[in-house]
Amino acid sequence: MNMNQKMTAEFIGTLWLVLGGCGSAVLAAAFPELGIGFLGVAFAFGLTVLTMAFAIGHISGCHLNPAVSIGLWAGGRFPASELLPYIIAQVAGGIAGASILYLIASGQDGFSLSAGFASNGYGEHSPGSYSLTAALICEIVMTLFFLLIILGATDSRTPKGFAPIAIGLGLTLIHLISIPVTNTSVNPARSTGPALFVGDWAISQLWLFWLAPIIGAILAGLIYRVFDTKGESSI
Repeated sequence: MNMNQKMTAEFIGTLWLVLGGCGSAVLAAAFPELGIGFLGVAFAFGLTVLTMAFAIGHISGCHLNPAVSIGLWAGGRFPASELLPYIIAQVAGGIAGASILYLIASGQDGFSLSAGFASNGYGEHSPGSYSLTAALICEIVMTLFFLLIILGATDSRTPKGFAPIAIGLGLTLIHLISIPVTNTSVNPARSTGPALFVGDWAISQLWLFWLAPIIGAILAGLIYRVFDTKGESSI
């Protein structure tokens, strides 16, 4: 696959992740009487990755996340020369997904960005009012384990064809743990899209949702090198 094809796949996949995951939070989580709640949102994020992994995994690897690309690079699975194009495509896809979601959500009477628009935050903007320190630790650790799941599930020594299921369910579990803490990022592109629409506090706190996932991803890549002596991947 050439780089244009890979970037297009990453753009579409990240768009779907933000539209599906954040969309479930904005449109359906608290819907009167039928709301899907935290559990539904967690599964929605997992399903976006699972479905796109099958749809575009053979084209771009289905990273959908700057932290994933950086973690795979740290683990010796991804070339540094492709990092910037992938990250650009992912962030653009996240913004596009948030834009579509805004067009849909704003069609409801009484819609307001003041509800958060599924943005990530800490302190008073954390769903459970968790501190900056708690949010930082949570995002680092959750991203670290997400990358360990990805690196392990896509290892050439693992059974073929099951990686999307493990990765999708892994992301679901991560959301079940951490939605109350930060609204769950583990993905700078996912955080950037909604934050651009909310502005104000969401922009001022966005740094954490770039820094923490990248730290966690790099740590995971370095840790997995202990097990992945050949640096091979099944993707």
